[in-house]
Amino acid sequence: MNREVLAKIIDYALVKPNHTKSDIIRACEDVLRLKIGTLCVLPPFVSLVAKKLSGSDARVCAAVAFPFGANPTEIKVKEVQHVIREGANEIDFVANIPLIKSGEYQLVRRDIEEVVCSAKENGDVIVKVIIETGYLTPDEIILISRMADEAGVDYVKTCTGFGPRGATLDDIRLIKRAIKRAKIKAAGGISTYEKAMAFIKAGASRIGTSHALEILEGGSSS
Repeated sequence: MNREVLAKIIDYALVKPNHTKSDIIRACEDVLRLKIGTLCVLPPFVSLVAKKLSGSDARVCAAVAFPFGANPTEIKVKEVQHVIREGANEIDFVANIPLIKSGEYQLVRRDIEEVVCSAKENGDVIVKVIIETGYLTPDEIILISRMADEAGVDYVKTCTGFGPRGATLDDIRLIKRAIKRAKIKAAGGISTYEKAMAFIKAGASRIGTSHALEILEGGSSS
């Protein structure tokens, strides 16, 4: 896969609490220069990114309920509505990890459904749910992925980057077994071209990474 094709399916993530406005502006410049598909940022920077990327094909993704997903559903919905008003056309939100681990699956399903409904009511917004696979058993990964698929998410995403581990190829295989309609976003610890390609070959349609520049430099001659 050449660099141009790979760039289109990368979600370049700048979601650490110490990322500054200057970091975000520089990332916008890199996105435009390299034709990266999506830039993911925390809510305070969504409007800035929307302005900087206006007129380009790049999409604006907001990270919602980071990093544990433990916000009440009503707060998640309001956050989704806010970032969409600010210019986001993609949402990466975290499933309620404490409720998953408590076996409160009906509450988890309601949480996902209401976030999806809120996003879709506000326009053509792509919704990705992060299930944080490092906290889950294989059975939980399959169960929550299936639930998210049925709830209407566009992507099931592996990790926030703040959990106990990054994505694994086994995570992708488990999610792939569970879903029928949704796609897979692999994220967490993907820092090289070789790793990105391994996840794509395993079934991921998007690659989430804070190492977009390194990955694309690795694939520049491929």
